[in-house]
Amino acid sequence: MNDIEPRDFIRKIIYDDLESGKHAEIVTRFPPEPNGYLHVGHVMAICLDFGVAAETGGRTFLRLDDTNPGKESPEFVEAIKDDVHWLGFDWEDRLTHASDYFDRLYESAIQLVEQGVAYVDSLSAEEIREHRGTLTESGRNSPYRDRSVEENLDLFRRMYAGEFGDGEHVLRAKIDMASPNMNMRDPAIYRIRHIPHQNAGDKWCIYPMYDYAHGMSDAYEGITHSLCTLEFEDHRPLYDWFLDQLQPEHRPRQIEFSRLNLAYTITSKRKLKALVDEGVVSGWNDPRMPTISGMRRRGYPPAALREFVKRAGVTKKDKLIEMGALETCVRDVLGETAPRRMAVLRPLKIVLTNYPEGQVELMEAMNHPGNPDFGTRELPFSRELWIEQDDFMEDAPRKFFRLKPGGEVRLRFGYIIRCDEAIKNDDGEVVELRCSYDPDTRSGTGTSDRKVKGTIHWASCAHAVDASVRLYDRLFTDANPNAAEDFHKVLNPGSLEIVAAKLEPSLASVDEAVQFERLGYFCRDSADDTVSTHVFNRIVTLRDSWAKLEKQAMQQQG
Repeated sequence: MNDIEPRDFIRKIIYDDLESGKHAEIVTRFPPEPNGYLHVGHVMAICLDFGVAAETGGRTFLRLDDTNPGKESPEFVEAIKDDVHWLGFDWEDRLTHASDYFDRLYESAIQLVEQGVAYVDSLSAEEIREHRGTLTESGRNSPYRDRSVEENLDLFRRMYAGEFGDGEHVLRAKIDMASPNMNMRDPAIYRIRHIPHQNAGDKWCIYPMYDYAHGMSDAYEGITHSLCTLEFEDHRPLYDWFLDQLQPEHRPRQIEFSRLNLAYTITSKRKLKALVDEGVVSGWNDPRMPTISGMRRRGYPPAALREFVKRAGVTKKDKLIEMGALETCVRDVLGETAPRRMAVLRPLKIVLTNYPEGQVELMEAMNHPGNPDFGTRELPFSRELWIEQDDFMEDAPRKFFRLKPGGEVRLRFGYIIRCDEAIKNDDGEVVELRCSYDPDTRSGTGTSDRKVKGTIHWASCAHAVDASVRLYDRLFTDANPNAAEDFHKVLNPGSLEIVAAKLEPSLASVDEAVQFERLGYFCRDSADDTVSTHVFNRIVTLRDSWAKLEKQAMQQQG
């Protein structure tokens, strides 16, 4: 490993372990709970868990930590698998579940009882909370803490047999109710839940707690490095306590790193579920959601997300990263890979009064101005065209170089035109422009040396494709909505605008992300079948219009 320079402190630990011979192979795991969809915060963990193993010739397990059947579902399981694959990672034959080890976990719990370090508690959940104490006050022992090993074994086996109702008993570790670490104050190991399990079916009515199942599953799978986010740092002593008591063949090492927190987003599954359940968004894959499926539907390339977490880095300090940093990665990838097309989002009709009626010309257009390998395409040009409403201004300032009365612009890949007349409706709104074109100024012909300062995009009225285009923006107006007293109050009312657009004909069959020239990057919506027209999502604008505002907000956040 001497020829590899570690990028972060975790890789430094791992490479040192290989160099010293402590481990011959690195084995990691990505262990999501299937109680919701994965989000942008998970991208860091996925890339780290799979990345360090791949870099060192190791292996990674995708393990579903399915210990809470009341909140889990096959839908979430399949979504997790889809998201990990889409990001570019493959667990091969190493898809596992915590529930795969329920028998072993139960036998290990029996061992803890036999060792006298676990007991069945008959306090109610509320009474257990009262006995637990506070951060400044020690807890109190349960009156059932000194039950005999024989009584505990009998009660626990009867819990397994289904003799008791939910909450009637709980198996707890016997550690220290006076510990300054609240996680060590006799934490629960098993609770009774008469609920079918999405993977194990109806076999079980007792389920292991996450802190117990998580560490022992790592041990069963031979995980060398259990990589967790910082909120699990206080859980590490408990993780190690179970390993100390049970002495499994393999002993993993837990290492914590900072969460990836993205500005203007929330990553609490509870809050994300509320957005879905309340109809604030259309679902877990709504393109405004910070879920991986939402970002995929919006059109973010997986390479951009991988580059984003690489630039963010793996650290021990929590940080709030600007949304602009992610969007820059998206632009960097799409700028190289996305072909160019023309689309008019807010159409204004122009009529070229001196262009022959019925005539259609095919204009040659570059598919990517920076890469000739993308080739060219043909655009139909006719007497009646669509342009953007914003590309005309009746009372234009001096430095407005688009269309204005008496002014001239070049139509991209077309001709120079002059605005001769603006037609208005009864409300005084401009609804049509009468223009004239200079036939000697066709792009690429070299028959005229006339130049104008402005160039605008267009679409032929007779050939344009109708589309519904969704303009997505940040879901929240506050850089840190998690800190808001009520995150509903900082929802962005302008997070979605839908416009009826006119597209060049080639966009009728496009199946990849494209740049709408001068407007941004867009892709065909992959999930919406509720409308008959073509549906496109804006992936990201060409420039960061939030940059100044976001910088100020981030400074206020410290």
